[in-house]
Amino acid sequence: MLFKDALTKENLLKYYVKSETNALYIQGIEELKTQGFEVIAIVCDGRKGLITSFKDIPVQMCQFHQSAIIRRYLTKKPKLKAAQELMEVVDLLTKTDKESFIGALSTWFDKWELFLNERTINENTQKSFYTHKKLRSAYRSLKNNLPWLFTWYDNYDLQIPNTTNAIDGHFSDLKNKLRNHNGLSMERKKKFIDEFLKA
Repeated sequence: MLFKDALTKENLLKYYVKSETNALYIQGIEELKTQGFEVIAIVCDGRKGLITSFKDIPVQMCQFHQSAIIRRYLTKKPKLKAAQELMEVVDLLTKTDKESFIGALSTWFDKWELFLNERTINENTQKSFYTHKKLRSAYRSLKNNLPWLFTWYDNYDLQIPNTTNAIDGHFSDLKNKLRNHNGLSMERKKKFIDEFLKA
């Protein structure tokens, strides 16, 4: 787990963990404060419960991670017209302002609300279920995360990035380099990572 300053591009803190937890992210923020850092905002990937964990700090959910969530629900080339149009709205996320995005999402919902609410009856159980579950989940994800997708816009003076690209690019480069040294022991891997993050 890595904590990076978006303004100076400096790596501030890292943990070697078996799995990420919200508690560890909260611990990391507290540790940075103890070290004298002023945490003016947080940009994160939107893992469940994390974006609501910091009550007094503005939190920006990475817009690219949000787009990736929608693509997982709808695929890159959805067949349904409603899904295609929702993808067009999602493509605006990193290119427009808050009001325009909310307007586009609201217009999409008004057009497709009845379609979203269509139900299918299971012939065996006679119980009904939503016909377009993945489309509903995609829309619900956008709607639920909306309060954190434009924190950068609401706090423009803080210069908050709208994505975690700076850190994701760093990890991508690190993974490629580690692949070239895949015979390293765990201790040597950690040493390699330490040196990479210092560079």
